[in-house]
Amino acid sequence: MAQERFTGVIQPSPLVRSSYLSHLLGSEIFLKLENLQETGSFKVRGAYNRLIHLSLHEKERGVIAASAGNHAQGVAWASGRLGIKATIVMPEDVSIRKLLAVKDLGAEIILHGSRFDQAYARAVEISRGTGQIFIPAFSDPLVIAGQGTIGLELAGFLNHETAIVVPVGGGGLISGIAIAAKAMEPSVRIIGVQARSCPSAIRSLEQGKPVAVDVEHSLADGIAVNRPGDLNFSIIQKLVDDVVDVDEEAIAGAILCLLDKAGIVAEGAGATPVAALTENRVSTKAKRYILIISGGNLEITTMDRILHRGSIKMGRMLRIEVDLLDVPGSLWKLMGIIAQEKANILHIFHDRLNPENPIQVSRVKLNLETRGHDHAKEVVAKLREAGYDIKQTL
Repeated sequence: MAQERFTGVIQPSPLVRSSYLSHLLGSEIFLKLENLQETGSFKVRGAYNRLIHLSLHEKERGVIAASAGNHAQGVAWASGRLGIKATIVMPEDVSIRKLLAVKDLGAEIILHGSRFDQAYARAVEISRGTGQIFIPAFSDPLVIAGQGTIGLELAGFLNHETAIVVPVGGGGLISGIAIAAKAMEPSVRIIGVQARSCPSAIRSLEQGKPVAVDVEHSLADGIAVNRPGDLNFSIIQKLVDDVVDVDEEAIAGAILCLLDKAGIVAEGAGATPVAALTENRVSTKAKRYILIISGGNLEITTMDRILHRGSIKMGRMLRIEVDLLDVPGSLWKLMGIIAQEKANILHIFHDRLNPENPIQVSRVKLNLETRGHDHAKEVVAKLREAGYDIKQTL
């Protein structure tokens, strides 16, 4: 049994109650923190379970996998743990953080194509040519069984009033969880979530067979898989109650919500269950929701953009532009009013060369830290009362 093989190697991830989300949504919300696993993702479970079943001869031949990041890290980590040579084929536009993490784990990296399916085809081709054992990311019984140990860890929390909300890409995670959870409690409901930019499982369910979709860029790159696996799809058809989608703004908002309200760093894919509930995409009503936070490998630059945009939406940051006569004291007077209103200046850009303005006028752009929308409105109102023509920017 996969769970027994993990003893002393892969620890059960924490299951924590979110007071904020529980209050916001009116149900008991629990977060299964797979972002705290080795390599920051649930993928170590399936990869390790697949690799420990290799024969000695297969281990000597080495392994190869295709991945946009998390499966790559899982295979690299498990290979290093078991002393197996690993090669990973990754798309050329892969997350820098994930690429460097795979490199640090000692795997050989080959960059190929701009999408997962292109990297996948190349990995299969190399496997046939070299004899390396191909390790699928999701469409493999042993990988599915490894991911299913998450469901086994939820024993005691499952009943007819519980729904488990799971990110869906190729379908390995939700397949494993659904098999394990439904075996223990058939009445538990399983809800999948996809990025609207890549709704492959949703379209496949609509057509009754696995189909490929076009993939657009998404914050949830970890589930941007253009086609579910055949085995995974058959399990989803039988055991998953619903699959919904969420847009990019909802994913960004969920990342920010987890960081701001729970101190949890989740990547786009890992945040989709929160997005699905906060955006009312889940029609299934339950007293308890268990959200699988599948990974936490978020690029620092992406986090920075999300934090800034989120701060503006929440009224924590106010961005304004104002034109001033370019004479001594003009900027000091403006900043004095801002200081009186207790707004903190984060950034200031004094542009004397703006071609839109007369030669004697400069444009000042400011990013201000404020205490919410009401405070931001007060700051703008005071500046306008003082005669400034204020323009708010995003």
